[in-house]
Amino acid sequence: MTSNHPSNLRLAKIPLNFGTGAIPALGFGTLIPDPAETRCATTNALRVGFRHFDCAERYRNEREVGEALQAEFAAGAVDREDVFITTKLWNTNHRPERVEPAFDASCERLGISYVDLYLIHTPFAFQPGDNMDPRDQNGHIIYDHGVNLLETWRAMENLVDRGKSRAIGLSDVVLENLAPLYEAARIKPAVVQVESHPYLPQLELLKFCREKGIVFLAFAPLGHGIRPGPLEDPAVLAIARQTSLTPAQVLLAWAIQRGTAVLTTAKTLDRARENYSISEIPDAAVDEINRIQIRSRLNPVIETGVPGFIAKGS
Repeated sequence: MTSNHPSNLRLAKIPLNFGTGAIPALGFGTLIPDPAETRCATTNALRVGFRHFDCAERYRNEREVGEALQAEFAAGAVDREDVFITTKLWNTNHRPERVEPAFDASCERLGISYVDLYLIHTPFAFQPGDNMDPRDQNGHIIYDHGVNLLETWRAMENLVDRGKSRAIGLSDVVLENLAPLYEAARIKPAVVQVESHPYLPQLELLKFCREKGIVFLAFAPLGHGIRPGPLEDPAVLAIARQTSLTPAQVLLAWAIQRGTAVLTTAKTLDRARENYSISEIPDAAVDEINRIQIRSRLNPVIETGVPGFIAKGS
C-alpha cells in the first residue's frame, strides 16, 4: 500500500472475501466502562471520521454506542450504510439455540437491523445464563462442555444465510482453533480479531490469514498497558521523530501498512483526532519495526476466555 496521499490510510478498506462489502482498516474500539464517556467518545470518533465501530455484548455499553450512532444518523451527518458495525457473541451464549436471541438483543441495543460483522468473542463456552462471568465457590470460571465451537459456528452461519449479519468471524482465537474451524466451516470466517502490536506480531496467525483470505484485525495496537511498551520503544520513537508523527500514529500506520486492520480506543476528542490523523511511514520504517525482538502479551484471554481488559464483576 503506497501513496503520497496522507489520508489514504485513514480511508483504506479491506474487502471481505467471506462476506459483504469491505472493512475500514482503521476502526474504533468501544470498550469504555463509563456509559456517558461511551456516548461522548463514540460521537467524537464518528465526527472525526471513523467509520468502523467494534462493539460487544460483554462491554455492557451497546445501548450507549447505539444512541450515539443513531443521533448522528438521525441528524443526517452520516448514513447507516456508510458505517461498519461489529459486535460479538459472549461466551455464555455459545449453545446454538442462544446465538440468534443474543444477536437480536445486541441489534436491539444498538438500534440497528443488521450488523456488518458478528464475532464469537472467544472460543471458550461458559455456563449458559444471564451471568456473564459464571464462577464456582472457589472463584473459577464454570465452562460449558456441552457445546463445541463448530456447533456455535453453524448457528453463526445461519445469521448470514438470513441476512442478519453480513459477515462472521472470531476473536481471541489461536491458530490451533482457527485452522480446523476454517476447514469445517461452510461460510468461512471473514475476520479474525486478536491482540497484535510490534511486541506481539502474531506472524504465524497473520500468515495463515493472508493465505486464506481472512482479514486480520488487531486490537491493543499500541500495546496498552505494557510497560515499557511499544509506545516507548526506541525504534518507534526514532521513526516518530523522523516522520513528525506521534508514536501512536506510527504504530497504527505500521499495522495498516502490513496489511492488517486495527482498532484503537480514544476517550477524548484530541486523542480521537490523533488516532485518525495517520499517514504512511516509509517502508524502511515498517521493516525496522518488524525487526523488534521483544515479545509480550497483554491480555490473557486466549488462555481462559476471560478478557484481561474487563474488570471481574463488571
